[in-house]
Amino acid sequence: MTDPMIVSGSSSDIESLRRQLIAGSIQVQQQLIPQLAVLDNGGLDILMEFLLQRRDLTTTWVDGKAYQALYNSDSPQAKEFLQTHFPEGVVPLKSECGIDYRPLQTLLATQDFQAADRITLQKMCEVAGTEAVKRKWLYFTEVDKFPITDLQTINNLWLVHSEGKFGFSVQREIWLGLGKNWDNLWAKIGWKKGNNWTRYPNEFIWDLNAPKGHLPLSNQLRGVRVIASLFAHPAWTK
Repeated sequence: MTDPMIVSGSSSDIESLRRQLIAGSIQVQQQLIPQLAVLDNGGLDILMEFLLQRRDLTTTWVDGKAYQALYNSDSPQAKEFLQTHFPEGVVPLKSECGIDYRPLQTLLATQDFQAADRITLQKMCEVAGTEAVKRKWLYFTEVDKFPITDLQTINNLWLVHSEGKFGFSVQREIWLGLGKNWDNLWAKIGWKKGNNWTRYPNEFIWDLNAPKGHLPLSNQLRGVRVIASLFAHPAWTK
């Protein structure tokens, strides 16, 4: 529960929060960002200052959380700030194929993970080419040829907008930690329970209460070849 003294937004409270946000640990920042978001403009001003100070640093999910707080606020000032300084979000939307990742960025910023999962596959099919777009799913051989830049962009969008919980790199790290055991991975990330596969879409968890690595689904219903190719991709070592 948010401290009512903080919600009142006195200048001393806000300045104290500002100092804590800038100097605090990731855990402290994680707690403070939602508190600042519900204050009057003073809290949003701090989040805007925070993002500007960090814009030349490597983007992390803390930046994503601050961006989301501003993006989802009703403040015209916040919207103008984002349009001026972060028109495409906090994750650089780089593509070697001219793919527009702004729709994915928007869905993830609003935490619409189910729609973001669908458009992730759509964008990956666009990268793979016309035939993949027509069939609406990927061959593992197409994943093998996937540009490093595009795969990193998709992965970074998921990481930054999920508090570091979702993304292909997260799934790969869990898989490696389990000795590359697929059955253990499926159970760990919530894709299988006992002998039963998780049914799409209603049995999946489309929010941050999901197990770490639960999303994106990466052709989950089409066997192991695609995700094995994803995990073997050089994007994770460069």
